[in-house]
Order: sequence, then C-alpha cells, then structure tokens
Amino acid sequence: MANINITSSECAWSHFEVKLLSKVIKGLKGFSTKKTVESEHIYGSGNEPIDIMKGNTKYEGNIKLLGFEADALNKAAQAAGYEDITEVPHELIVITISYKKRPGEKINTIVTSGVQFTEDGFEMEQGAKNREVTLPYIAMSRRII
Repeated sequence: MANINITSSECAWSHFEVKLLSKVIKGLKGFSTKKTVESEHIYGSGNEPIDIMKGNTKYEGNIKLLGFEADALNKAAQAAGYEDITEVPHELIVITISYKKRPGEKINTIVTSGVQFTEDGFEMEQGAKNREVTLPYIAMSRRII
C-alpha cells in the first residue's frame, strides 16, 4: 500500500492564475472546466453489459468574476465591434489556467480554446459588498500541459 500524506495541501487558491484574452484576471472569484465524453453500455444476451461505447466529447465550464472584470470584458468586446462578450467569435477566445500544487513545483497549465460564452448577466443582492458575475461557456478543445 502506498504511503499517503493526508496533511499535505492539494492546491492553494494563491497558486492559481487565470488568463482570458491574454489578460490575467485579478478579480477572479472561481472557475470550473470540464470535459465530458458521452458513454453508454452495450448489451447483448443477458442483463450485464458486454462493452462500453464512447460517443461525442464536449468541453464546458464557467468563470466567476468580480463585476469590474466582467465590465472590462464587455467594454473590450464593444471596442472590437461586438455587443458584449457573448457575441465575440469563439475562434478569438482562449482561457489559460496555470497552477502548481505546492510552491517550488512545476507549473501545470490547462488551455481551453474556442471559447464561446453563453450568458452574460448582472446580479446584485442586498447586503453584498461586491458584485460577482458568472460567465458560463462551451469550448472547442481543452489541453492539459
């Protein structure tokens, strides 16, 4: 059995950096990135599966930003001639997530390209100290380097 050190940290928020359109997002509050492969059981005689068949692959996720960062993305989109970030063609948007598990270790990178933001909203709640905006997206590819 392997020796597992359960007291070590997996990752720390301070070890993450997210770039969107080549800009480091300082107002980052959270993110997710996911690859999904359609899979289903193949059945023959009996009631147990005899294989698993794979189908389409999709990439999706979201980034949660402070309001000023979302506003800056929309202003950049408008300066480029688009209504907002959801109108920017997916060929132009790349999200890069860089992190290391512990200080001193090599940097791991996740590159998501062909990003199409599917929603842009504006929310605020009573008592909030700041405004957070979640931007969901779909993407064409994701590589882990």
